[in-house]
This record gives sequence, C-alpha cells and structure tokens, in this order.
Amino acid sequence: MATGVPWYLAAKEARAVTHLTLLVLCQVSFVTAATDGGAVRHYREAYQQTTQTGQPLLVLVGADWCVACQRMKVSILPELHRRRSLRRVTFVTVDKDSQQKLAAKLMKGGTVPQLVLFTKIGDRWTRRQLTGAHSVAQVQLFLDRAMETAAKPATAAVR
Repeated sequence: MATGVPWYLAAKEARAVTHLTLLVLCQVSFVTAATDGGAVRHYREAYQQTTQTGQPLLVLVGADWCVACQRMKVSILPELHRRRSLRRVTFVTVDKDSQQKLAAKLMKGGTVPQLVLFTKIGDRWTRRQLTGAHSVAQVQLFLDRAMETAAKPATAAVR
C-alpha cells in the first residue's frame, strides 16, 4: 500500500474509521428512536398542533456538527421521553443549517443547542430559552419551572 502512511498507523486509522462508522450508525438509530417516540417531524405541523390545542411547544434548534446538539438528541431528550417529561409538550427539532430562516426566527443569539419553549398563559404566548449543553436534570428543571408558570393564573404571569 503506497499511501505514504506507515503500516502501523494505517491499521489504527482503519480501526478508527470503523469505530466512527459504527458510532454514527448508532447515533442515527437512537435519534430515529427518539423522534419516533412522540416528536413531531416538521415545525409547521408542530406549530399548527400547538396553536390548536394550546399545548406548549418545545423546539430543539441544533446542528449536525454540534457535539452538544447531538448529545441532546441522543441522550438527554430520549431520557426525558423515557421519564414521560415530554408528554406535556409538542416537541420538534429544527436544524440551524438546513432551516436557516426558521432557526434565525426561533433563536436568540447564535449558540446551539437552544431549547426554546413556548407556553400559553391566558391569551398570550411566552418564550423561554435554554442555551448550551445541559444535563437531564437541568433540562427537566427548565421544563418543570416553565410548566409551573404556565399553570398559574394569567394575572400572575410575568413576561
């Protein structure tokens, strides 16, 4: 093999590529399983559902290249789904790169991941945001606090 790479490194590179391929396939299967378990596939569908029902809308704005976004998709959100914490919201993901205009409207600041939660209080919708990498407990607390506020009477709500 005349690639200019020593034989002892070529074997390591081949193993690394094999491991990387396996990791990507596992992530794709986990993401698919997570989105099949209750997430709406398209923002437009989620928006219509939430405006008709008044149910809170949770949007994960992320990117394929973002490690924290992938962690959110692969481990954090599936765990919240397993705990049934996402049953109270309509959940959808938005890719910052392929859905640039929509992502720009949803995001405040350029950092991803961003969890954006819209809740209806009285006749008004409020927006809350959690930016960056967070643990399951931190995301759970974010959701719980937002749901508590949404459950209070409209006169107690502060924007």
